[in-house]
Amino acid sequence: MMNPDDRSLTALVRRRLYRLRHDPTPFIAFLLVAALTYLVLGPLLALLSEGFRVQFRDISRIGEPKGSLTFYYLQRVFTSPVSESLFWLPLQRTLVMSLVTLVGSVLLGFILAWILVRTDCPASGFFTKMMILPYIAPSWTFALAWLTLFKNRRIAGPMGIMETLGYAPPDWVAYGFFPITVTLLFSLFPLSFLLFGSSLQSVDVQLEESARMVGARKEVILRKIVLPMLLPALMSSGLLIISRTIGSFGTPYLLGSPVRYTLLSTALYGAVQRGEQGIASILTMVIVLIGVAVVSIDIYFVKEAKRFVTVSGKGSFQNRQKLGILKVPAVLFLIIVLMVSIVLPIATLLISTISYRMGIFTLDNFTLDYWIAPSISQLAGISGILRNPDVIRSAWNSVRIVSVVSLFAGGIGTFIGYVSVRYSGSKIAGYLKQLSFLPYIIPTIGFGAAYLTLFAVRRGPIPSLYGTMFLIILAMSIKYLPFAARAGTAAMMQLGTEPEEAAMICGAPWRERFFKIVVPILKKTLITGIILPFISGMKELTLVIFLATPGIELMTTQVLRYIDYGYTQLANAVTVVIIFVIMILTLLLQKVTGSGITSGLRGN
Repeated sequence: MMNPDDRSLTALVRRRLYRLRHDPTPFIAFLLVAALTYLVLGPLLALLSEGFRVQFRDISRIGEPKGSLTFYYLQRVFTSPVSESLFWLPLQRTLVMSLVTLVGSVLLGFILAWILVRTDCPASGFFTKMMILPYIAPSWTFALAWLTLFKNRRIAGPMGIMETLGYAPPDWVAYGFFPITVTLLFSLFPLSFLLFGSSLQSVDVQLEESARMVGARKEVILRKIVLPMLLPALMSSGLLIISRTIGSFGTPYLLGSPVRYTLLSTALYGAVQRGEQGIASILTMVIVLIGVAVVSIDIYFVKEAKRFVTVSGKGSFQNRQKLGILKVPAVLFLIIVLMVSIVLPIATLLISTISYRMGIFTLDNFTLDYWIAPSISQLAGISGILRNPDVIRSAWNSVRIVSVVSLFAGGIGTFIGYVSVRYSGSKIAGYLKQLSFLPYIIPTIGFGAAYLTLFAVRRGPIPSLYGTMFLIILAMSIKYLPFAARAGTAAMMQLGTEPEEAAMICGAPWRERFFKIVVPILKKTLITGIILPFISGMKELTLVIFLATPGIELMTTQVLRYIDYGYTQLANAVTVVIIFVIMILTLLLQKVTGSGITSGLRGN
């Protein structure tokens, strides 16, 4: 006969299983909290630990056993004789470059937004859509185009186009502060353009009309009414641009390394390459702290923006400013910006891939060898990229890795959205929202270094993952999780509980309710959370530069390898393919969702 205690325990287990089958949300929430705590906070804690523990290579120098507590790396970075070149000079350069890039990007974005949103500029819809193309393309596209145009004999490989034409660019034009700042400016100005454009679109123009009725001049209206109302957009765009600039790696590496112009990101990369893990940990912590501070300030100003309520529901844009005689100059200005920011860079890359010698425009100099030749005579028998086994392997790696990343991040983001909405207002929902947003705050270069620190060695039951494809998938999935989580949360907020409750009354288990009701209804929004990580992953270089090994090359790291070898045309050809794939994916995203990045602006 069964013991009464055994019967009660069996009944309890059955009740628990029944509840889990019909509502596993608490169990899903527990798994998400546990996994994300380890995968988001774990790398940062491991990084912090490595910066204050003696590393194996420094045992003799420090005189302490491996793993013991030390402040040696802190002292070496901040106060040692080499701290100037190791940290302070890169920090100074990074901050100055970020400030100049910020001013240029914000100014250009504001001018473009004003012309396209607040005036009667012709073809404003077309120009608005085109202005976000520089942001869609990989940021280092502009650096490659700059090298193709202005590269001099300081580094190996074919001459740049300008040198072929008889003009040898000086080092300050070809490399260093000036080209890095210019290329970052033209890749980041779409951020401020989009934010200013959205603000100008929603501002109630009745405020300006009221000021005109009492005789206020245009410059007074602009200074005392319009600009104060745009302050939230100004702060958000500025802080985002600073964050992106500080975390940028590809552009500073390509344009700064030839003249040893080191920024914080390239100083960190150099420390990792030299095996100075303790130094790399301290530099990463500095970059992470700067990124957290910048985005925290941004969050604060977003909250403060509630004081700048400018949408009354009655605003109208019927009386747009007429450009008059300035219409032609305005259109010419838009065309020049498009030419410089997207047409010229891509055309330069494309032309270089069909030229034996760049800058010579004769028929005998044009070739398709860099694309389809079985053996390129000028490059020691290397095949064109469409027949090159290394490129094909890296392309296959990129596609399958990013596909898994997008599905994994999209799936986790959907579950985060489900739990956050179903437990809206609870501590667990707030914790998941904050935790899933944290990877966005951390600069990409620091995030990659943190993952390398955590998974480079075995830690308890978790084996070393360095050199495996799984580590790249894991790091990219968590880094892009904020996109997927926000898309999942937005989707779930659109759906009430009634469809699920109706299915529950009919006896449908949770699995059927979720996958046959919730997901199909919200599939368009949820697909966004899958495609966005795919687009980001295809152009990712900064994150994977630490994690990709020679046996697991991606298309972006293959570009970097070709640049290091001096194979400029091959690097440019691979970049053109990446840009083409990203453009197709972006169009697909707009087709699926029925909207685009600029859909909220006039003319779209």
